[in-house]
Amino acid sequence: MLPVCAQVEFRQSADQIEISIDGKPFSTLHFGEEAPKPYLSPLRSASGIIVTRLFPMEKVEGETRDHPHHRGLWFTHGDVNQIDFWANEPGGKGRKGKVKLEKIHSVKGGKKEGSIRASFLWLDDAGQPLVRELRTMTFYSDPSLRVLDFDATLTAVKRAVFGDTKEGFFAIRLRDAMKERGGTGRMINAEGKSGMREVWGKASPWVDYSGTLDGEKLGVAIFDHPQSFRHPTYWHARDYGLFAANAFGLHDFFHDKTRDGSHALEPGQSIRFIYRVLIHPGDTESAGIAARFAEFAKKKFR
Repeated sequence: MLPVCAQVEFRQSADQIEISIDGKPFSTLHFGEEAPKPYLSPLRSASGIIVTRLFPMEKVEGETRDHPHHRGLWFTHGDVNQIDFWANEPGGKGRKGKVKLEKIHSVKGGKKEGSIRASFLWLDDAGQPLVRELRTMTFYSDPSLRVLDFDATLTAVKRAVFGDTKEGFFAIRLRDAMKERGGTGRMINAEGKSGMREVWGKASPWVDYSGTLDGEKLGVAIFDHPQSFRHPTYWHARDYGLFAANAFGLHDFFHDKTRDGSHALEPGQSIRFIYRVLIHPGDTESAGIAARFAEFAKKKFR
């Protein structure tokens, strides 16, 4: 009897973990010393189409080269104790932090799903830990979808204030052809509002960003789980391809300096964020995004 092959498989090396689903590459988790923060890149659809921009990791002819800190899919914030973990590429101005791997706790493949559990340290500009991040990423086998559940708990090592800024937080940089501005893309949120003017800065449990890539209609949705801090999250989603959930940037989102979206953690205190990324064929309606979110929202995370 032949052994059953894992449908979600991982290949680990010193500074990255490659993720394959149903025998096809999906993404790679990068966490080497050259990376200012861990990131997944590239992300692919079930049909194999890359949906994220390759810059700055690769320079592709004709691809935009703005915002070099936009690395595939990443999870950082622009102001923690006034230190920037968002636009933290080496050589930039201001106080820059770094998110460094502390430990890979487990890497488990499986027939229907597989997971990576790891801890990271958010280091200040003196190299001292401010925050410990415990992250579990779960990947699922599916013939037409690519699904990632991202569950991260941030615990203060010393007093950590997550400042009110739009520069954050759980983010994806999509390919240029997927942009709203000059591309084929369109954002729609759970309330049925569409386009950056109606989506940016608004609270919503999910947003779907869909367009046409390489002749195929595709979408990328981010779901914010009800167990997440400050659910439903706000959205720093731009028409040039940035797609980010951000629970902190209230004075920017409301254009009101009297609002304060900051949040302080005393040593040992934690906040938790749970997201799902769904890469799907078709548009928001044909992919049944609302029903898929409702199913996700019922899931209980321990």
